[in-house]
Amino acid sequence: MNPEHAQTLRSILSAQQVAALGTLHEGVPYVSMVPFALLRDGSAVIHVSALAAHTRAMLAEPAVSLLVMAPPSAGVLPQALPRVTIQALAASCGPVDPRHAEARAAYLGRFADSEPMFSFGDFSLFVLAPQSLRLVAGFAQAHTLAPTDLAAALR
Repeated sequence: MNPEHAQTLRSILSAQQVAALGTLHEGVPYVSMVPFALLRDGSAVIHVSALAAHTRAMLAEPAVSLLVMAPPSAGVLPQALPRVTIQALAASCGPVDPRHAEARAAYLGRFADSEPMFSFGDFSLFVLAPQSLRLVAGFAQAHTLAPTDLAAALR
């Protein structure tokens, strides 16, 4: 991957703590906001309530999309804002999952104040494993990337 694209990707993902999560809720597109952290392999980690529509949707249909955008900037048209859309497969990551300790540590590393929520019975971790990415590095600068590109950019 182009080093400039890798830097743009790292910058977007480190600058933003929340993303738009797209799911299929009863067959209808549904978008919600989720705080996220990243694992070394580029998978996103979210901590969600069983009461949330997006959680039920991920359990019924694991194909999801995560959109992370650079913060608005003076003099930059909204259409030119750098952003990445990650197509992923969502999987519940309970305490017996071998990735649970790493996922929990990554999430709490970014959201330390969320630790009390781990004692709530209806909250659980989900890992969103990237399948493909679409990086828009600016106006007319769209690039399709592989999950391995994301992992390499995060190293």
